[in-house]
Amino acid sequence: MLTIGIFSCGYGHLASQAIESVLSQTVMPEQILFFDDGIWDCKHLPSIYPELKYYFRSENVGTVSNFHDALMRVTTEYTMFMGADNWLRSDTVEHLTKDPADVNICDIMVTGELKEKFREVCKVANYKFSDVNGDLHWHIGDGHHGSMMYKTSIGKEIGYASYENSTYGDAEDYRLWLGFKERNASVKYITEALLYYRRHRENTIKY
Repeated sequence: MLTIGIFSCGYGHLASQAIESVLSQTVMPEQILFFDDGIWDCKHLPSIYPELKYYFRSENVGTVSNFHDALMRVTTEYTMFMGADNWLRSDTVEHLTKDPADVNICDIMVTGELKEKFREVCKVANYKFSDVNGDLHWHIGDGHHGSMMYKTSIGKEIGYASYENSTYGDAEDYRLWLGFKERNASVKYITEALLYYRRHRENTIKY
């Protein structure tokens, strides 16, 4: 039913936790794909986690091309992408795949030493946060994020592409989200923080 893609660009020192969070799900995805975008700091992983399917880019192709190519490789009904700097609560797949809509979105717990920086950056968009034991529960509300679980067939119709009017880089996830909205896709929101952000874009060797 579900393929989870894990993406690394300089997160080789963090990737094991992301992988193990997927492998410890109460409901397992049908397939787990791992993409190293030309950095080659994840070559140790196949011998530790042989149950994943790995793609090692010969050069860095960038987020948009990486995600689009990855999506075209998915054969299951649903797709979910996550960064190798993130991890999932162990019942994430169970929640997302129960009576799924076209798009299924959970809240996020922002953790790690970048969390206050993340809060400051997101103030411009009026994102709502609450403090939980020193971390930030990001209340998605009626919004979206790049790790939403979505119906693969619709996602492939839209594809990943840059959103030129964004002030936040390529914003490929926003472009995908707009495509689902344009198609009047059904959306399910889960108000629990199932996905954990740790680094989110700053990929230096820090914990």
